Amino acid sequence: MWIKEYFNKMKGGGENATTVILSEIFWSGLGSIIGIGVVAYISAKFFNPYDLTLLIGSFGASAVLIYAAIKSPLAQPRNLLGGHILSGFVGVASYKLLGHINMPLAGAVAVSFAIMLMYSTKTLHPPGGATALIAVIGGKGIYNLGFLYPFIPAGLGAFVMLIVALVVNNLSKYRKYPEYWW
Repeated sequence: MWIKEYFNKMKGGGENATTVILSEIFWSGLGSIIGIGVVAYISAKFFNPYDLTLLIGSFGASAVLIYAAIKSPLAQPRNLLGGHILSGFVGVASYKLLGHINMPLAGAVAVSFAIMLMYSTKTLHPPGGATALIAVIGGKGIYNLGFLYPFIPAGLGAFVMLIVALVVNNLSKYRKYPEYWW
């Protein structure tokens, strides 16, 4: 019966993740503290005085991918940059078209269309969904950016984090980042 098969899928049954080596924990932590720290510093020093930001919440999830899950296809430069920039455009467009009419619908459309666009352009980066949603729910400061938002903070902040990932992830002789660029 299909219902039983359906619920059986929810039992899991795959193998649990292997043990993580302490050096991997160290390099992941070092990369993320430097990456987020540099973006936050640049934001505070050069952007915040002009009522701009370079730091958005979705970068926390990007940090997990580009500093800890560095071999994942979702963590590669094309996905990081393309995912944030494209999702930023989708989020701004969703807000402009639907935000004044129905905010919950605008948020749902932003995330859904961002996923579809990232998928179709081979730039799938899960934090991009949050980047799209932030464009809808981010408040006046984000709304005022309009179509600058995909570039600053989404694109430029992701680019700064990428530079840090290239430097830090390759300091260890056991780590290599990226796996590929395009």
